[in-house]
Amino acid sequence: MKRTLALLSAIGITLILGHSTYSQTLSRGEIRKQIELKRAELQALEEQFLSPTEADREASATLLSQPDSGILRLLPRETFDSEVYRKVTKTLTLRGGGAYYSFARLTHEYGYGSDLELNSGYLSVGFAGCDYGMLLKLGPVQLADVTVEYPGVKYLATYETPASEPEARIEQRRFMAGSEIDGAIFKTRVPLEADSSYILRSINFEMSDVLVAFQVVRKDDDGSAIIAWRLLKKYGKPTLTRPKIAESIIR
Repeated sequence: MKRTLALLSAIGITLILGHSTYSQTLSRGEIRKQIELKRAELQALEEQFLSPTEADREASATLLSQPDSGILRLLPRETFDSEVYRKVTKTLTLRGGGAYYSFARLTHEYGYGSDLELNSGYLSVGFAGCDYGMLLKLGPVQLADVTVEYPGVKYLATYETPASEPEARIEQRRFMAGSEIDGAIFKTRVPLEADSSYILRSINFEMSDVLVAFQVVRKDDDGSAIIAWRLLKKYGKPTLTRPKIAESIIR
């Protein structure tokens, strides 16, 4: 991973420092082709940098043989998506710095129904507008044992999303503060712990609504987390009735 990081930085520096040289010796059309080539090369390296190791995949082979499952790496946002860090090294071009993941769209790129974030040792859900969700740590539980009937999971599996924006805001604030239900405390932000399993309900209005069980397999040296996951249920696209704003008459 350190070698990949060095390569990413080298490509970024080459793109910046080499720009004036290219502009003097190549036509604009040739420069465009070089940009496209470097962008593709950088994208491939970023994907490699974000990938779990083969050892991680082998350790989760049984889970990965099942449908609607996967394994991913989340990078710590405070390291790879902070403004100071990006200005100094510009390691990743990926929006969100690899700190987010969408289980509905299977992408790290922020803004496409992101369901989970890693930041400063915490896992979070709900990042924009009325979007929100709930997280619950289950402890050292095997993902194969987690079903919609599992204690703590059943509530999230049967939870009905609000139909209006004011109701959504109330629910959003309720879970941000933490809500105790049947002895379990559901929150939008919980500490990251290796070898622990979690249950997640993520509601992105007009986009996606998913119930996911996941396990933090391990933490890497750079603070990133390897996460194995299984999609328990995908719901219909959640929609909101928004309050009408009275029109003002300008005279």
